[in-house]
Amino acid sequence: MYEQLIHINERPLPFSVYTADTLWTDPHIARQMLKAHLNPDTDSASRRPAFIEASVNWLQSRFNIGPGTRLADFGCGPGLYSTRLAQLGAQVTGIDFSENSLRYAKETAVSHHLAIDYIHTNYLNYQSEKRFDLILLIYCDFCALSPVQRQQLLGIFRNHLADGGAIVLDVHSLVDFARFEEGVSYGRNQYGNFWTDEDYFSFINQFKYETERVTLDKYTLFTATRTFEIYNWLQHFDQASLTAEFAASGLAITDWYANVAGEPFDPQSPTIAVVATKS
Repeated sequence: MYEQLIHINERPLPFSVYTADTLWTDPHIARQMLKAHLNPDTDSASRRPAFIEASVNWLQSRFNIGPGTRLADFGCGPGLYSTRLAQLGAQVTGIDFSENSLRYAKETAVSHHLAIDYIHTNYLNYQSEKRFDLILLIYCDFCALSPVQRQQLLGIFRNHLADGGAIVLDVHSLVDFARFEEGVSYGRNQYGNFWTDEDYFSFINQFKYETERVTLDKYTLFTATRTFEIYNWLQHFDQASLTAEFAASGLAITDWYANVAGEPFDPQSPTIAVVATKS
C-alpha cells in the first residue's frame, strides 16, 4: 500500500503518460463522455448550445461558408459543429477517435439528410487525398497533446490545407494557467458513475508545472476488479509560444481572437483563438 501511495502522489514528467485512448475506447466512459457532450447545461465536454450557435455564425461570416466549402472538423465528437456547418451547405468531413460519439453523429446526419463524411480514427493518424478550405480543432483539444503530438498534428493540418485555406483552433491561455491550483483529494465514487458503474475509490492529484506551463489532473481509480489511471494534461499558451509552434510547422497565425465565437482578442481571456494559414 505504501508503494502504491508513493506512485499515486509522485509528480510525473509532463506528457509522460498518454491515456486519452481510454476516454474514447472504454465502453462505459465513452457513454458518459457522450452524455456530457450532449448536456446543454455544462461546458465539461462541449460548450453550451448558445456558444456553439454564435461560433458557427461567426465562422460562416468570417470564412463565407456555404455550398462548395470543403471543411474538416478534427475531434468532431457527436457532430455538434459538423451538423450545423453541413446545414450551411459545406462539404464536411468529421474526424474523431470515439466510435460512440460518431455513431450519434452519423444518426444525426441521417435524420437531417446531411451527407457528412465521418471518419473513425485518431486524428494524429489521419491521411487523405482531400484538401480543405477550412480546418477546425475546437474546444482546446490542441492543449491536451504533447509537444511532439502537436507538431505532428500541425503537419497533418498543413498537408491537408488547400491553397488559400485556413485553420481555426482555440487554446487555454496563461490567464487560465494562473488560476490553476495544485491539490489532492480522496473519496468514494467522487464522480458518481462517470468512471465506472462499479463501486470505486479514487485519488485526484492536480499538478502544476510552472516552467512548462502545463497542468495535470491525474485520476487514480480502484474498483474490486481493476485499478486504472487517467491523465488529463493541458498545455497553456501566450501569443509568442503559439506563434513559434505554428511557425515550426510552416504555418503563420494571421488573426487573434478571445474565442472561437470571434470575440476580440483580450489579454485577460482564459482562451485564445487563432486563424492560421500556410506560411
